[in-house]
Amino acid sequence: MSKSLVLGFFDGVHKGHREVIKSALSISDDVTLITFKESPAVYFGKSAEYIFPRKESIKKIKELGVKDVVELDFSKIAKISADDYLKNIVDNYKPISISTGFNHTFGLNKKGNANFLEQQQDKCNYKYICVPPVEENGEVISSTLIKKYIQKGNVQYANSLLESSFMLEGTVVHGAKLGRTIGFPTANIEYSKNIVKLPFGVYGVKFRDLKAIMNWGMKPTVNNTKEPVAEVHILNFNEDLYGKDIKIEVLKQIRGEKKFANLEELKAQINEDIKRCSEL
Repeated sequence: MSKSLVLGFFDGVHKGHREVIKSALSISDDVTLITFKESPAVYFGKSAEYIFPRKESIKKIKELGVKDVVELDFSKIAKISADDYLKNIVDNYKPISISTGFNHTFGLNKKGNANFLEQQQDKCNYKYICVPPVEENGEVISSTLIKKYIQKGNVQYANSLLESSFMLEGTVVHGAKLGRTIGFPTANIEYSKNIVKLPFGVYGVKFRDLKAIMNWGMKPTVNNTKEPVAEVHILNFNEDLYGKDIKIEVLKQIRGEKKFANLEELKAQINEDIKRCSEL
């Protein structure tokens, strides 16, 4: 079967990414994405925070109908010219089409861009599809824009741009176990260092199909942590999760972090938070 190629990093797999994938699927059912194991920013000495762990983004890409995902090591191709890079993928995959977003670049000095791919399509015998910007409320949807909304706590809007839920995943670890003493046992997970950070606060979340509430922050009322902690109280749930890997879908910020005068005030507020969470 003739193959369509998609080029791009696709962190988060947002609405714009989905349009690029749709354009490739409109040409062929056999679609391959050529991407990177990690953000090219890392190669240039910058830190990289992702919307999803890489394996989660790849999973979402395949759920959209992409047959194969090829993850390249950017450090091994960073100095390849645009001409050589394109020649390599054309020789290896013999695509009938190549799809990218409007701002995708590749090759030394980023000389491989939409204009370059358009100019080379007849010579290399493929159809080039450049997907224009996808906008929402006057803003071009991008991974950078979505991370900005997550960092502001507007995760509900970020999720609408992703067409899926921002999530945290990690191994459940032992905490101070204070929650269970006041009637709210929690599953504590480590917030991955390379995932974009929510502001400290309380969030309505979901575990499996169960509603839950998450506190992410420094626990100022009890002041017993030196590092931020993500604590999840799952409603109507009593399974032992210690040592298990779990995923938490983040739906909405309920409130910001706050210090209470005593545990009774904290307990009363948690009950209010749970009520709001139940209504999501």
